[in-house]
Amino acid sequence: MEQQKPNVVLIFTDQWRGDCLEFLGHSVVETPFLNEMASEGITFNSAYAAAPSCIPARACLATGQTPYTCGRLGYEDKVPWNYKNTMMEVLRNNGYQTMNVGKTHFYPQRVNLGFEINRLYDPQRLDEGFKSDYHIWLERMSNGKVKDTAVEWDNNSWVTFPWTGGDELHPTSWTAQMGKEVLEHRDPTRPFFLQLSFHRPHPPYDPPQYYFDMYKDKELSELPIGNWAEEYGEKIEKTTSWKGKLTKEKCDRMKRGYYASISHIDAQIGRFIHWLKGKGLYDNTYLIFLSDHGELLGDHYMYRKISPWEGSAKIPLIIKPPININCKRGVVEDFPTTHMDIMPTILEELGISIPEKVEGVSLSPIIKGENLIDRSYIHGEHTGYGKQGWQFVTDGKSKFIWDSYSGKEWYFDLTKDPSEERNLIGVNEYDENISVWRKRLVDILALRPEHGLSDGTKLISGKRLPNTIKKIANSK
Repeated sequence: MEQQKPNVVLIFTDQWRGDCLEFLGHSVVETPFLNEMASEGITFNSAYAAAPSCIPARACLATGQTPYTCGRLGYEDKVPWNYKNTMMEVLRNNGYQTMNVGKTHFYPQRVNLGFEINRLYDPQRLDEGFKSDYHIWLERMSNGKVKDTAVEWDNNSWVTFPWTGGDELHPTSWTAQMGKEVLEHRDPTRPFFLQLSFHRPHPPYDPPQYYFDMYKDKELSELPIGNWAEEYGEKIEKTTSWKGKLTKEKCDRMKRGYYASISHIDAQIGRFIHWLKGKGLYDNTYLIFLSDHGELLGDHYMYRKISPWEGSAKIPLIIKPPININCKRGVVEDFPTTHMDIMPTILEELGISIPEKVEGVSLSPIIKGENLIDRSYIHGEHTGYGKQGWQFVTDGKSKFIWDSYSGKEWYFDLTKDPSEERNLIGVNEYDENISVWRKRLVDILALRPEHGLSDGTKLISGKRLPNTIKKIANSK
């Protein structure tokens, strides 16, 4: 019998920092199952969100395009997703059964964009009468007694609430279990693409008590505070504040809750992979693990995401090919990559034509060890909190940042200063490097004269771009 085409499982988390993987040397976090996946695949250690918040990062993933092309420069709810030729749609049109379990952040909330099966987790209720599949299930299974922490409290908070409703009822556990169930009932005559989308470790930090207890006695490192960050160290008054000084006790509790949420997800990934192996599906399946963006977690007196700092913009990325694929395994690559590269990578690996409007590059040559790809850096951007307009360029070794509203600049040598504690703007020995990186941003923004951020020779400050640009119908 002819071997079926490879399957794909895209494990997609929300707000998982790029440095929070045990095998990459994190001093506290435990991720044994992702360690194992990495040993069988390729880890990309210079992966970044080109627009580090939920909606624009997911749009880049689905379309294979830049934030500018897909029209998402920031976070804005209730803007319809009118995209055509999404990754899921192209796979479906080429014989794949396409499925999602968990979070999508699409709008309207029940739009599928190429997913044939879509079992939603979504704590937001943007459409009248909307309840996600998880919340309908939770109400039924608990007789309405157990409530989702992400609905009961603001889910952009640094406050930690250990989950007390039974581990099997937690959204993270439900996502893994429902992933198994949709595959159990899949069409066995077709290969499948499953997006397994965990909402955590996005706040609220509500891991089951067992995982919280894993970290209760662990020694935590001091927060990195840049020589440029004092302006963010104001008194913190709101649980949803994106900046300010927390007490050490509160900050440590937040970090323990965050790391515990990561270990909880890692355990559920291990559970899901064990099931794949038991069903004979593992050997012929691509496993891809990544996140939409990171979490600042108190670095430089900041929290949440959207900014260009490493904690916010850097993401994890692991690709584990099927066993019959001749490729590198157990290696770490520093090629700069981003969400829009996932679509062309999957399509090329599966032998499917890549649509013309896809702007990402396929990582297939790197996976197979054939040759390097012609890209030396990533451009990222995001509208900020209040009067901020973030622009950055990085290759994972150096990073230039510009606030388009205030005109402030930052430059970091990430090889010597991975926590971005020393801003090198104005340090003479770096002037030449800074000029090179600034010119790269000048050239990129000059291609968008309607925004007025560059005249081709210099950056022009005083402007903050809108969250959403153009009509979101880029691929019709």
